[in-house]
Amino acid sequence: MLPTRPHAAAGAGQPAAGGFRGPASQLQPGVILARYGNAWREQRRFSLSTLRNFGLGKKSLEQWVTEEASCLCATFADQAGRPFSPKELLNKAVSNVIASLTFGFRFEYNDPRIVKLLDMMEDLLKEESGLVRQVVEAVPVLLRIPGLAAKVFPGLKAFMALIDELIAEQKMTRDPTQPPRHLTDAFLDEVKEAKGNPESSFSDENLRLVVADLFSAGMVTTSTTLAWALLLMILHPDVQRRVQQEIDEVIGKVRRPEMGDQALMPFTVAVVHEVQRFADIVPLGLPHMTTRDIEVQGFLVPKGTTLITNLSSVLKDETVWEKPFRFHPEHFLDAQGCFIKQEAFIPFSAGRRACLGEPLARMELFLFFTSLLQHFSFSVPAGQPNPSNHGVFAFLVTAAPYQLCAVPR
Repeated sequence: MLPTRPHAAAGAGQPAAGGFRGPASQLQPGVILARYGNAWREQRRFSLSTLRNFGLGKKSLEQWVTEEASCLCATFADQAGRPFSPKELLNKAVSNVIASLTFGFRFEYNDPRIVKLLDMMEDLLKEESGLVRQVVEAVPVLLRIPGLAAKVFPGLKAFMALIDELIAEQKMTRDPTQPPRHLTDAFLDEVKEAKGNPESSFSDENLRLVVADLFSAGMVTTSTTLAWALLLMILHPDVQRRVQQEIDEVIGKVRRPEMGDQALMPFTVAVVHEVQRFADIVPLGLPHMTTRDIEVQGFLVPKGTTLITNLSSVLKDETVWEKPFRFHPEHFLDAQGCFIKQEAFIPFSAGRRACLGEPLARMELFLFFTSLLQHFSFSVPAGQPNPSNHGVFAFLVTAAPYQLCAVPR
């Protein structure tokens, strides 16, 4: 689930300086944090078309996700019912889906590179919410001081170095006479075609930023949502049992879940939606700027104004949701138990800057969630108090650290 891009006033917002990539966003546009304009349009169009070509919305990607879900279930089974934290395993599973799209391979869960990658992501998230980051956001001219960015953002520097290493591997093995194997190959082909065109946003530097955007954003948000999903299942065992009953009736205990099963599983789909609404992991989205003067409810918002849109005000709107501050899957069910999509459900934001990975995130959430509940019953470890359902706010709202037991069904 790539970071949401709140719809700014006038419908064509520009993100303010900063965001997930920190000072790197000052260098080249990328695809998530680029200012609205030709470069952003070019990179978003490329990313969408390339993701579709390599499986987004196609059966091939669904097979990758179900295969990864099987690997994840096998690793959960290795815990033999003992208490453990699912966070790291969920991170590895989701990162492998993005790795397949961007690099054409998956990491084994004991691969030192994926362990290193996850450690870097933790450091990055801490940097994002730190005081130094806030100072740099307020006084961006500080980034012009030679070497300062590397000193105050070491996690970012290390993460980008690993991205460079992975891209270098793909360059070495790329056969230009063959069709592109993945997104990185496709981008390299565009770089080659764009040589000599100063208007093009395709360059080696922008490749690393696009890959970093897709890789980091696609990993963190979806795995965070899945961690919330399992937490809410152990806190609401009645909901967990209803989901498992629906899985047993529609899928059974052997066949792998498929996206086509959603049409026959309204309660499970409602639960997945309610997890996203309740968790509300990106409550303020990312900063934007207005591209022209606009009046909103009598207030003039000048061109160039930084905007922060409050997604929580919609996802927790008391005039829309019956129980806005409680986990209540019935928010997405009618009186007959049929699934209903609520207009106020916008965890992926809206407008032209909405999350470009929404279809992939929806697929991952459904397939990982149903696969796990098909194979395991989850519970609070014996002797431990129920964990809190209050999030921990940093760059994302994450579930407070918790453990669970996964008992094979």
